Amino acid sequence: MNQIAPVPGAVSNVATSPIIDKRSEYKPYAVASPETDATPKENLSSKRLPFIEANTKEVSVGHLKNECIIPVFSKDNEVTISHHSFIEAVYDAANEVFRGERVDNPDVRVSHIIKGRIPEAMDKPVNLLLDSDRTIYYERMMFCIEIPTIFEDIAGNRLNLTIGGVRAYNQENLYSRKTFEKFKVFIGFKNMVCCNMCVSTDGYKSEVRAMSLGELYRAAIGLFQSYSMDNHIQQMRRLEEYSISETQFAQFLGKSRMYQYLPNKEKKMLPEMLMTDTQINLVTKAYYNDSNFGRNGNSKELSMWKMYNLLTGANKSSYIDSFLDRSLNAGELSSGICKAIKGDDEYSWFIR
Repeated sequence: MNQIAPVPGAVSNVATSPIIDKRSEYKPYAVASPETDATPKENLSSKRLPFIEANTKEVSVGHLKNECIIPVFSKDNEVTISHHSFIEAVYDAANEVFRGERVDNPDVRVSHIIKGRIPEAMDKPVNLLLDSDRTIYYERMMFCIEIPTIFEDIAGNRLNLTIGGVRAYNQENLYSRKTFEKFKVFIGFKNMVCCNMCVSTDGYKSEVRAMSLGELYRAAIGLFQSYSMDNHIQQMRRLEEYSISETQFAQFLGKSRMYQYLPNKEKKMLPEMLMTDTQINLVTKAYYNDSNFGRNGNSKELSMWKMYNLLTGANKSSYIDSFLDRSLNAGELSSGICKAIKGDDEYSWFIR
């Protein structure tokens, strides 16, 4: 398996690290000279399953850059870091860390459109509005960038190394003055059979606080370099070694629903379980109907690798801002239940 090569001079401390290649100021590839071809291109494709569904739609980086306005902090009118600039910074970091590898163009999905009008169209009836009279931006955005030259195979499923991020303006206070903005960045694997996302603890920063693109860029560099690809792969391979009986699986489904309504005192004594009742229903349905990860005929056992993919498949129904947290939780649950099968107590409540 290909290894991540460290970038000379880069360190993981975002606050104190020098910018890579000794540049005094980070500039995304979007402002590179015309001779370079590093800008991500349009990548709208109907061939693949989406990595997230819910209420999202696919858009291009060009749409975000050329057809969407950029929100500001209302008290000082300072501009926020735009969705497309965030994508560009992470894409640039990926090309820096994974030199020599193929870095695909971003797949971008958005939700929660915010509509507006230009001042000149304030009094126009809706049916008379022109496209040039309207303004839009998206409250939530997630993107994924595959690096298909780095891949693994688990149980006959090809997994491509994938990086990406989430931006959700609903987690910012846009009514205040400009301050640190929040982003989520990850590196993990995408199961190419179903486009389910596999995320590990050391491959996910749930809150990157940044004032500039340079800080975002350095945070992405630090995450990519600190990620242990081998450990993540071994963790997923171990899921193949364990199976859950139909009785234990039924216990898990029932206990997962009960978990939502446990008294807080009891819930705090158990590991976290972030799946919703609706998603547990999707897991149940897929157990019977999913041709890739459902039960095998009359078999009364399900491999934990398959169960993990049932969970990550159900997670596609999450909103963008909760998707990565639940992706990570799906892996923790699956690994924890493997330990419970061996007799460990921490996750045993879910299957007993």
